[in-house]
Amino acid sequence: MNMPVYLFTGFLEGGKTTIIQESLADKRFNSGEKTLLIMCEEGIEELDPSKFWGKNVTVRTIDDEKDLTLAKLTELEREHRYDRVIIEYNGMWTLDTLYRNMPRDWAIYQNMMFAEARTFLNYNANMRQLVFDKLKDAEMIVLNRAYDGVDKEEIHKVVRGISRRASIVYDYTDGHVEYDDIEDPLPFDVNAEVIDIKDEDFALWYRDLSENMKSYEGKTVHFKGLIARDDKLPSNSAIIGRHIMTCCADDIQYGGMVCVFKSASPLKTGDWISVKGKVKLETAKIYRAKGPVVYVETTEFAVAPKQEVATFY
Repeated sequence: MNMPVYLFTGFLEGGKTTIIQESLADKRFNSGEKTLLIMCEEGIEELDPSKFWGKNVTVRTIDDEKDLTLAKLTELEREHRYDRVIIEYNGMWTLDTLYRNMPRDWAIYQNMMFAEARTFLNYNANMRQLVFDKLKDAEMIVLNRAYDGVDKEEIHKVVRGISRRASIVYDYTDGHVEYDDIEDPLPFDVNAEVIDIKDEDFALWYRDLSENMKSYEGKTVHFKGLIARDDKLPSNSAIIGRHIMTCCADDIQYGGMVCVFKSASPLKTGDWISVKGKVKLETAKIYRAKGPVVYVETTEFAVAPKQEVATFY
């Protein structure tokens, strides 16, 4: 059985400690479960365990990212038979450190990011990679101390450039809460007879395909991509995709999908090609599970896009 992990991320003054305090003081969330609370930074607010509803919360501190090891987390887990783990994560540490060192039976049940509404855009401008790191897997981002005139359009743009699934919540100083309701239509028609993907929309389409594969089952798509041959695939198959930059130049990665041609293909790695074909969800040797496989109907050689690295902007 997996150990549920509730992950609270974000930067200083984002409100992580406050929401943890309020959650553990609420009997609807804390009715006596044996809880391991791991604090990874010292913020302005301090926890007051005397106000926790349930009295089975053990608070432990890890002050240095180097100490966030599998051995350390396993040692903490073995102190008692906990029912769940809550982690207030240091905003200056990468989440890969946590993911790499979590015990095998730990599973993220909820991942929320907290930020201060007045400083969020400054953090994004100056520490884009850390903001991306916290947003990429978040289910919700809460903007605390929201105020009249907060630039919701720009915040929406930043969040949606990283994640389309994260809810955006504004928590105002007077206590009321507002949810982001900005419409965010895709720039292509997923219900069209042929879903035509423009060069500038490839990154957005590839992410939507990755997150909503079932909605593309049986659909015909038309897109331009770069050939990558792989010895694991038969001679009539290749990977077609683009190099995608999510955050900055350091995180450029090739994102592609298996494409099956009607016969052995002479195409070689590095060729640009425009393809039209039908998407099926199947197992393939380059996927860990089922993934999109495009059965190619037509092809034509193509010139590279004006911007060869695809982005979300």
